[in-house]
Amino acid sequence: MQAKREEELLIKRIIQRDERALLKMFNEFKKPVFRYIYRQLNDEHLSQEITQDVFIDFIEALRDFNHKCSLKTFIFSIARNKTIDVIRKKKINRIFFSALPNYIVEGLKTIFIDEEIEKKELQKRIKHVLNLLPNDYSLVLRLKYIQGEKVKVISKKLSMKFKATESLILRARKAFIKVFKYYENRAF
Repeated sequence: MQAKREEELLIKRIIQRDERALLKMFNEFKKPVFRYIYRQLNDEHLSQEITQDVFIDFIEALRDFNHKCSLKTFIFSIARNKTIDVIRKKKINRIFFSALPNYIVEGLKTIFIDEEIEKKELQKRIKHVLNLLPNDYSLVLRLKYIQGEKVKVISKKLSMKFKATESLILRARKAFIKVFKYYENRAF
């Protein structure tokens, strides 16, 4: 009986927008809800997303909570319904795509292959333009955009001041854009 009273007070505090009460409830149920969803879907990223959706739906449905079941049952029923929805959507997609005529499926494959070809062509063009740039421009652009180095790290590698490195990267980007646009309509 005491647990039910505590639960009612917790829900009342959440409805009154008490962030501590909401955080307490979230911390208590987050892991069990995630584990339940993960056991059904076996997809960590999707399970994390759905767990977040469960708590959003919980907050939206809280005013309708009538205390006929426990808070845990209420939250897990939301989790179960969300999980069933995802499983249904996956099943519908599987049925839909298996029912498509082969020529449509092949057409979709072609689109994805074309995108991959375009990506490779773009990489080839970028590499070509980088090779046309002066060495210092090419070097800083490769360090910054291909290797993902921070300006501070690049400045240390090149034994330059931070501002001078930023300025060099800016000039290199402008030069890259100019050369790329020049060759954009020409064959490489």
